[in-house]
Amino acid sequence: MNLSRFRYSAIASLLLAAVMIGGCSAPAKALDSRDVDFHGSSFRVVRIDLHHDALSLHWRDPATDQPYTDIDNLRVWGEAHGKHLLFAANAGIYDRKAAPLGLYVENGKTLVPLNLARGNPAAGNFSLQPNGVFAIYPDGHAAVRTSADFKADAKPAQWATQSGPMLLIDGKINPRFDDGSTSLKWRSGVCASSPHDVVFAVSKTPVNFHDFAALFRDKLGCRDALYLDGSISQIYVDGEGYAGAPAFMVKPYAGIFAVFSR
Repeated sequence: MNLSRFRYSAIASLLLAAVMIGGCSAPAKALDSRDVDFHGSSFRVVRIDLHHDALSLHWRDPATDQPYTDIDNLRVWGEAHGKHLLFAANAGIYDRKAAPLGLYVENGKTLVPLNLARGNPAAGNFSLQPNGVFAIYPDGHAAVRTSADFKADAKPAQWATQSGPMLLIDGKINPRFDDGSTSLKWRSGVCASSPHDVVFAVSKTPVNFHDFAALFRDKLGCRDALYLDGSISQIYVDGEGYAGAPAFMVKPYAGIFAVFSR
């Protein structure tokens, strides 16, 4: 018997068995990330199925209490703790002290309370009314609510960030937005197209508020959507890198959305 041929046959059999065993298990599901063209502009859109992926919020390293400040620092932290970062995006508007300007809930703990102040010029876009809250609740469903409605609901959140303004309210574009506005910026936002499907979008070129809101209504299937931030906004997807504002525009973040591999 040819010994080399025997060894080759044995190795081939082992490889075939490994493939067959691997084929019995479901393949890992990748995040649904794609580029979308709308009204002459390009957007990166990421859909997250909360049944499959755990979406969380991160502001400070629990061991040091130091802010992560950017997505790459959060990625490095994750790797040090055996977690691989699949997705990340800045979580919302913050103040000059690099703290969330409104409600911020991390893993069931309210670190910053709901902010219902109106008309504060220092708050920038946050002061445009109505502003709102994106929340994930303990039962695992997500929703975007106006800040007033979130307070009236009185439901504790597991993860939440307050930002503003609202882009869509019950399927209607925020009436403060001007279709012909020349205020063009890179913009990011979020909605829950269903209770367990979260949609993030960031513009790859500057756009106005009205067109950005229309994207969520007419292209992404959302009824309520929340603006996250402007010229500093980026989305990171593992294997694809960053989309959104140019790197030189990005400043330290106060909160970061993330999905880590399980």
